[in-house]
Amino acid sequence: MKTAILSICVILFSFVNSIEAKNFKIASYNVQNLFDIADDGTEYTGYIPNTAYGWNRDMLDIKARNIARVINDLKADIVALQEVESKKSLIYLRNRLINFGVDYPYLAIADLKATTVKCAVISKFPVVKKEEIIVYNKFARNILKVTLDVGGNSLILFVNHWKSKEGSESSRIVYAKALKEELDKLEDNVDFILIGDFNSNYNEHKTFRNSAKLNDTGGITGINHILRTNMDSVLVDEKILLEQTANEYLYNLWLEINKKRRWSYNFFGDKNSPDNIIISKGLYDEKGISYIDNSFDKFDPDYLFKGKALYQWQRVKKGRGKHLGKGYSDHLPVFACFSTKPFCFKKRN
Repeated sequence: MKTAILSICVILFSFVNSIEAKNFKIASYNVQNLFDIADDGTEYTGYIPNTAYGWNRDMLDIKARNIARVINDLKADIVALQEVESKKSLIYLRNRLINFGVDYPYLAIADLKATTVKCAVISKFPVVKKEEIIVYNKFARNILKVTLDVGGNSLILFVNHWKSKEGSESSRIVYAKALKEELDKLEDNVDFILIGDFNSNYNEHKTFRNSAKLNDTGGITGINHILRTNMDSVLVDEKILLEQTANEYLYNLWLEINKKRRWSYNFFGDKNSPDNIIISKGLYDEKGISYIDNSFDKFDPDYLFKGKALYQWQRVKKGRGKHLGKGYSDHLPVFACFSTKPFCFKKRN
């Protein structure tokens, strides 16, 4: 009788745990200039509302609806966004998502600095704390730091949008150092994720090496050397991540998929991986949040392409003229899955 009762208890305990445990998806998407229709004086020229460029409420509605379609199809629970002008445009996007039958009740945007575009988050989980990491450069966008409550577990998300490659690597090093300074304050077992548009390839230390324009740092990169996704010129893999005693090195999830798929931005045939999800050692333990192994990928349905090119937001004069009310973004979203269950390795394909 005691054995039967014990068996029932074990079954019930397992059932309760399976209910409480939650799998969820996090995505990152550079939405390519989601502007509102208020004239704040900080807009790009082509996005000053109600001018000859044609940015107006109708264009905003099309743009927001198109981006909402992508996010709806992504089925992510948390979405890190880049190139959002304001809280107004963020709320406008959330309202369009509601039209698709999906609600993100929690949001945050890095709006303490009057930059033209900003980092943001929409989430199905509560945002319990929002902070901004100041990047000490007049034109630099702040890094958004949000602490989320996922079923009673804390998860810290650092949303990035570093300087484009119109600037040399030293302009991205500034972001990396500001972020690293914040990471060094965290306890070793904290669950955190670095996410967003770093304007850096996962293997930037190789791809920028021979560029006189980009390499003004003697071969040092923000993403690989400052954030420590490299160890002795070798990209950090899961083995290196787990064997370290402290939380010194981080793991870039682009390494999870086939090399041919390692791109989310296509600039005249030059395929790059600026959109990154970089994770910490704490996501590989039995406490709090864990990474679901081998779950990283990019989101690339056919409708996000026009021929072989990404179906970016369309404007005449090679993207400098009037808005046409068509297209999505010049980036593909990337995503990964996480869980409140303990980490478990999966076999690679």
